[in-house]
Amino acid sequence: MIIKILGPGCKKCAALSENTQIALNTLGLDARIVKVTDIVEIAAHGVMSTPALAIDDNVVSMGKVLSAPEVQALLSAS
Repeated sequence: MIIKILGPGCKKCAALSENTQIALNTLGLDARIVKVTDIVEIAAHGVMSTPALAIDDNVVSMGKVLSAPEVQALLSAS
């Protein structure tokens, strides 16, 4: 599983990354977190508002810092 945090590297992006790591640890999942800061690559994913979260190249959230439980729910559904 590859999880992408898409955004310019702001505080909100860092918070989403941290919450994602907490969710992975809680669920006991092994996944690679990739931080995507290149605006062209972010746009290629169809993201218009950051931070965004993509699971295996499927954008599941954008423009919001998800809490760890919210990320857990998305990971469980994937």
